[in-house]
Amino acid sequence: MAQVGQLLANLPGDVLMLGDLAYMNGTADEFRRCFDPDFGRLGARIRALPGNHDYGHPSADGYFSYFGDRAGVGRRGFYAFNAATWKVLMLNSSVPLGRGSEQYSWVQNQLRHEPGRCTLAAVHHPFDSSGQNGPTPWLRDIWELLYEHGADVMLAGHDHLYERFAPMDANQRPDPARGIRQFTAGTGGAPLYSRARAAASSELVIQSHGVLRLKLEPSLYEWEFVDVAGNAVDRGMTMCH
Repeated sequence: MAQVGQLLANLPGDVLMLGDLAYMNGTADEFRRCFDPDFGRLGARIRALPGNHDYGHPSADGYFSYFGDRAGVGRRGFYAFNAATWKVLMLNSSVPLGRGSEQYSWVQNQLRHEPGRCTLAAVHHPFDSSGQNGPTPWLRDIWELLYEHGADVMLAGHDHLYERFAPMDANQRPDPARGIRQFTAGTGGAPLYSRARAAASSELVIQSHGVLRLKLEPSLYEWEFVDVAGNAVDRGMTMCH
């Protein structure tokens, strides 16, 4: 979407893209025609992860060919980087990530041996959602692992809306002391969804195209959701665990 692409071009910092980047099936031609004109200018600022639509093409070949090493090595679709004092885990919810999977073991090792002062994880499918796709039960294991290691924030896409959750545990119950706060920002250009259910820990749903801005400080994070008109329609701040 041209308006979102222009908004991102005018903002500094890394750009985390949460999957389903070239509709409908993530082919090389769709990345060329549908993604590159609006977002290609962002170049090396992009930190991308794949979504289910990107796997509409066998092995997500269009996605991995387009992003190359910017999507992690080995075409696994999950990788980590540091943003100042924060540890950022980019996860792939279109391949196994439950207990016993390669990805689960990788996350476990990252959290045990290369922790950050604060931790953010990003994944395509939301753990819980008020949108039409609803919750993603197979994320419970990875949520519990992140929760046990004191992670702070989870970013998701998939449902085409903006939703902010209260910090919650692996049973999707509010936990202000140790819980992980989820933001869903599936608002990059596809037709928007309306609220379909009331997720238990949901605090706010906004139907608008736009971007979620995060400012990651050494011991806290600030957020604001900016719509395509440039209005900050949600904002706040929370300390890390």
